[in-house]
Amino acid sequence: MDDLLAILRAAGEPSRLRILSILSAGELTVSEMTQALLQSQPRISRHLKLLADAGLVVRFPEGSWVFYRLNESNENYALINQLIALLPDNDQILTRDRERLERVRAERATRAQEYFAANAADWDDLRARHIHEDLVEAEVTAILSNTKCDLLVDLGTGTGRMLELFASHAARAIGFDINANMLTIARARLDHPERTHCQVRQGDCADVPLDDGAAGVVIVHQVLHFLDDPARAISEAARVLAPSGRVLIADFLPHEVEVLRDEHAHRRLGFSDDEVIEWLSEANIFNVETRHLPAKRDGDLVVGIWTGVKAEA
Repeated sequence: MDDLLAILRAAGEPSRLRILSILSAGELTVSEMTQALLQSQPRISRHLKLLADAGLVVRFPEGSWVFYRLNESNENYALINQLIALLPDNDQILTRDRERLERVRAERATRAQEYFAANAADWDDLRARHIHEDLVEAEVTAILSNTKCDLLVDLGTGTGRMLELFASHAARAIGFDINANMLTIARARLDHPERTHCQVRQGDCADVPLDDGAAGVVIVHQVLHFLDDPARAISEAARVLAPSGRVLIADFLPHEVEVLRDEHAHRRLGFSDDEVIEWLSEANIFNVETRHLPAKRDGDLVVGIWTGVKAEA
């Protein structure tokens, strides 16, 4: 009972309810919350500390940024969700909060899209400046060498390199990416007699236009660090994955290269094994294996590869 009372006391304040409301849309930084709620950073930080102490939100620092999200591991998370659901849809204060948050996210998305459009033609070379991509491709190829499926899905396909690499592993292969410039490059890359079964479509990693359980393999290659809500993308990957299907995620391990945020549209500075495994477990993906590809050159980032299998229904 003490835990329930702590949750109710922490949530029972207008500003903290507003924070919970906007966090239900995904993880946010303190700066983004100040813009959405039009409150000072010290005030927002004080409220967040109370919410974190009560176990309603979780805090994780990353370089010079600090992210917050709803604490889905709280045993009383259903109560947190119910409190948020009880907030009136027509409340003017909450409506304006959501409108401002959407503007913040839209501005951020526009900056990212401008970056991708400007760099689409040189994308593979640009990415290779941070890691030795040949080593990553060799590793993921070895992992999926004996895997065959009816449908392979590549989320955040970019220039279509993963589809090109694994075209022979699937009867059909579909890549989704939100950026039209990237898809133009991908279509040119896939214009080959041996890849006529491959296609790309414009689509969001967090809202894939496929039925549940449609894919035998889902790849999420160097995508999560660009996303507002990487956990949601993993959940969506699991949704479209068939029981016993395999998911492969490749991304950076935690690092502190802040310039990647400013100059290369990275939102997250890598991910730890624990973080990715937790997201996979919540998405019903088990038997997770992890591999780390250490840097071979000065300035390279360490890459993690996580693979798992979707549990039977």
